[in-house]
Order: sequence, then structure tokens, then C-alpha cells
Amino acid sequence: MKSVSIIGPGRVGGALCLSLPKDSYRIEALIGRRSPPLSSNVFDGFSGIIELSAVSKIESDIIFITTGDNEIRRVASDISSKVSPNGCVFHTSGALTSKELEPLSLAGRKIGSIHPLVSISSPELGPTRFPGAYFCIEGDSEAVEIGHEIVSDLGGNPFSIDTTFKILYHAAAVMACGHLVALFDSSVEVLTKCGLSPDESKTILLPLVVSTIDNLGKQSTSSALTGTFGRADIETFSRHLRTLNDHVSDDLLEIYLLLGERSLELASKEGVNPERIDKLRARMSVAKTKLKW
Repeated sequence: MKSVSIIGPGRVGGALCLSLPKDSYRIEALIGRRSPPLSSNVFDGFSGIIELSAVSKIESDIIFITTGDNEIRRVASDISSKVSPNGCVFHTSGALTSKELEPLSLAGRKIGSIHPLVSISSPELGPTRFPGAYFCIEGDSEAVEIGHEIVSDLGGNPFSIDTTFKILYHAAAVMACGHLVALFDSSVEVLTKCGLSPDESKTILLPLVVSTIDNLGKQSTSSALTGTFGRADIETFSRHLRTLNDHVSDDLLEIYLLLGERSLELASKEGVNPERIDKLRARMSVAKTKLKW
């Protein structure tokens, strides 16, 4: 049975508290500044959140720092003399590397980071979202080994990257998640120009997005591409361009054109007529130039 302390039991920290198998992990301490946004029965058996300033020792086998990114290094420094010599400390930031825990490393502790590559908007989602999700792990060799074991126990899929590439990994994650939401919002805005409300537009477009995600789960990205750019349909593109020029902002038109260029690269991989791709790419280039006028 491994003992666990969680510093900053908010969304991710709370999700870990709810998700770690109780037959293998014992939550020993919840450390923070205020009560987490959890239902009242989540922390059965706990008297409350312990303030970090009131903690003299943290003797848990595993310590998770699940605070905001800007607080991780400060917390690491604050606990560097309090952690058990055998303790392994992880933070859960996607953008920062384990080097944020340097004060603990200098004190001889094992350090690493575990980032769940899944959207956790509330702690209660942990038990359903963690299983099957991928977790990025990096840090010193001992911490990485322990991290793989933790993720496997959560039902997730662990993978490791070199610390040097942590921020590049995070940029990819932002593009896949945050940018997807922004792109969907752009599509909703375009559809509202047809006289539909934002809620109606979202409801109408969402099944299309879900079916596309389903295709991506079964096919390569190039094979999953459908529609105008997947066919290098010059005629339909020209009609799109005319109506977008009339009804939407240059920002939305630029999004359409930039992603269209990427789509043509995918279409090329699928053997779409190169001559049609070249002609469409040329027309798109002219359209992009006009955006600068």
C-alpha cells in the first residue's frame, strides 16, 4: 500500500484522489489553501484540507503537486526539507518540466511530472476520464518508472518523452484540444450567419464533429479527410470564397484558408489529382494575399 499526499486538491488533484485504487493507494494528506470544489462526500474520512504552512513533515511515498503552474516551484522549495528521503514528487503541469522541482532534486528526492492528456473540468470526472487516457511522463529515471506504475493503476496509458520536448508536447495538446474548441466556435459563428442561433448551430454541427472524431479513431488523418479540400473541389471552393467574403470577417476567412492548405497536403497523400490540387492551392494563395489589402 503506497501512501499519497496531494498538494493543491483542485480539479486534477481531486480527480487523482477519487481515481487512485483504494486497495493500492492510501490518501494520507490533502494540503492546500481552501476547500476544493468537490461534493461533500468526496473526502469521507478527512477532517479537512491542511494548510502547507502547518505541515512540518510529508512522509508519503508519493507526493503530487497539483497547483497552478506559477506555484509549483515555490511549493517545491517550501517542501524540500519536509519530504521523506524516499518520497517521490510529481507535478501535473502539461507545459512545465520536472526541472520546476529542482529544489527537491537538490535535496535528493526523486522528481517527475505526470500530465493526463484528457480534459478534466471537475474532479468527479477523473474516474471516468482517466481510464484509457494517455499520460505524459518525464523526469528522473526512478520517477518515470514509478509514474508508469501509477498511470497503469489508474487504467491509463503511460508514455514518456525527453524533458527537452515537454513544451512542444504541450503545444501539440493545445492544438488538439483548445484549438479544436476555437475552430468549432468559428464554425458555429459562420453557421449563425444563416439565421440560426448559436445554440442551434452548435447542436447541428456537433454530430458532424463527433463522426469525424470517430473516423480519426479508425483511419489515418489523410483517409479521414472528407469534403471540398479532400476532393480538391475548385468549383465549390470558389463559391465558398465568394460567400465567406460577403458574410464573415477576414479572421474567419483566414482560418478557412490556412486549414484548407493543410487539408490539401492530406488530400495529396490520398492520391487526389495533383493538377487540381495545384490549381486550388494557387487560388487560395491569391485569396490569402487579398486579406492583406
